[in-house]
Amino acid sequence: MAVDTLPKQLRENAQRFNEKIALREKRFGVWQSVSWRMFAERVRNFALGMHTLGFQRGDRIIIIGDNRPEWVISEVAAQSLGGASIGIYQDSVAEEIAYIAEKCDARFIVVEDQEQVDKLIEIWDQLPTVDKLIYYDPKGLRNYAEPFLMGFPDVESAGITYHENTPHFYDQQVDLGTAEDIAIISTTSGTTSRPKLAKISHHNLMSMADGMTSVDHFTQDHQFVSFLPLAWIGEQMMSMACGLKIGFALNFPEEPETVQTNIREIGPHIMFAPPRIWENMVSQVQVKIEDADRLKRAMFNWAMSVGYRAANAKFDGKPMGAIGRLMARFAYWLVFRNLLDQLGLSNVRWAYTAGAALGPDIFRFYHAMGVNLKQGYGQTETTGICVLHRDDEIKFQTVGTPFPGAEVSCDESGEILVRGSVCFQGYYNDDEATSKTITPDGWVRTGDAGYFDESGHLIVIDRAKDVMTLADGTRFSPQFIENKLKFSPYVREAVVFGGDYPFVTAMINIDFGNVGKWAENNKIAYTTYTDLSQKPPVYALIRKEVERTNSDLPPAARIRRFLLLYKELDADDAELTRTRKVRRGFVAQRYHELVGGLYGDTGSVHIVSTITYQDGKTQTIQVDVRIESMDE
Repeated sequence: MAVDTLPKQLRENAQRFNEKIALREKRFGVWQSVSWRMFAERVRNFALGMHTLGFQRGDRIIIIGDNRPEWVISEVAAQSLGGASIGIYQDSVAEEIAYIAEKCDARFIVVEDQEQVDKLIEIWDQLPTVDKLIYYDPKGLRNYAEPFLMGFPDVESAGITYHENTPHFYDQQVDLGTAEDIAIISTTSGTTSRPKLAKISHHNLMSMADGMTSVDHFTQDHQFVSFLPLAWIGEQMMSMACGLKIGFALNFPEEPETVQTNIREIGPHIMFAPPRIWENMVSQVQVKIEDADRLKRAMFNWAMSVGYRAANAKFDGKPMGAIGRLMARFAYWLVFRNLLDQLGLSNVRWAYTAGAALGPDIFRFYHAMGVNLKQGYGQTETTGICVLHRDDEIKFQTVGTPFPGAEVSCDESGEILVRGSVCFQGYYNDDEATSKTITPDGWVRTGDAGYFDESGHLIVIDRAKDVMTLADGTRFSPQFIENKLKFSPYVREAVVFGGDYPFVTAMINIDFGNVGKWAENNKIAYTTYTDLSQKPPVYALIRKEVERTNSDLPPAARIRRFLLLYKELDADDAELTRTRKVRRGFVAQRYHELVGGLYGDTGSVHIVSTITYQDGKTQTIQVDVRIESMDE
């Protein structure tokens, strides 16, 4: 029988690899392993347990929690019975969960712990289609008596009993699965509105894995750390599709706070992360170098200069001379070897970034250290990446070329279009949005603007709706300028405005940790984020970063005025998506007074605002937000 679904692939892997490690999780300080045979058995048991509770072919389950073996077991179990899973980000608020559960008609919800259980109990009367709430971390739940609650092991136990009485039923159900069945329903990023639910089939996932692995040849012996939310299509792409296709081990961190340490312990060969992760690591390095003694700073700067020369030669396709190669070896052994080990990147053969544009400064930084970081392009509707750099054709200003299974084009307006076996099956219960996204001849409209260079590499400019035209007719990408600003360790987030306005301005979030450390080193007292952000020395610090950004921008695209926002942009306030993309339109609307101030003639704007903390408490603050003008 053709292996055309993920459950069939898992069954084949269990036969081929048997006792080799499939899953590894750090619990109570110890790495604990699950073999391929045990992985397949637990999927079977959980699937049959759900069947005894009424799960039918075509039903859907929601999964909420950190990356754990139970997540992937739940997902493949639902697929084994002809169902589909919907992942929800663990930091989603109750209202977001209720919206998605109602929209997808979920029958079961699988969650990690008490925090998630409490959210669901709060909104249970808004979930009429849900029969059971299943949890896999029982801590704190002993005295919960809700009849719809059930522990993960109890479901597995019911499945074991069912299998003993009906030993062939599970395999029969797996055999009924087809490539056209919907495997997952994935939430889109929702940069302009509430997320839509994209239907992605087994064929989509396996075609994407075929294309990815035809470019980079992973093997069963490679290691991968699964630390990004499995609700994100990027993690589904790597952990589930490529992981099952190739059979490499998935390693799950002990806690979100221990990710960096756990990555270093595993030393993965493959690493995939959105720009936010790569930017954060660069900030860590920059701050530590600033705190280092003079000799270490000098060695680092020398090594980076050698690394940049090597990276530029690689980008240009030019060989390095014998002296250059020797210097690069010295730089590696004296500086980069230890630095890469600290970051957990010492064994990485393939590093990927996708989900948003990565600034060229960040990209070149990693290649200078010898990290084979590659840009990819895609979105939820194309099952993740469909365009990718090849090892010998890396251009930091492009995202590479399409891989097998994806045909990519640009229409007359410059919008990027994708067609092929990686393209999704439409939006769940939203025919209108589907018809707007998929053309009659099968092209998926991405909403991104771009073009192909002379060598066939795709260059992505920005979201088509975000590409701005200044008053003098100059077109520019705000995202490009934002990424240049975020190369600074002191800038956490930036939102650039222009469009119909006469000049470019920026609203900047400082990096509270790094700027706070800088303030302490310079004996600058502060109390809160709001207080620190409005300090004159902090404005002077960020002004230097804006000057750096402006230095290599064309005059019309240079930032003329900026301000430091008094609070961090937050996904819970709908200012960011759950994948940390700025919802530019919403931010412009919410902070319209500040945007107006940026284009006025005042030096500050008085703001009265209510801030909601994570514990639900609110506080009304009044702050005079300073507006800094740059020299023309």
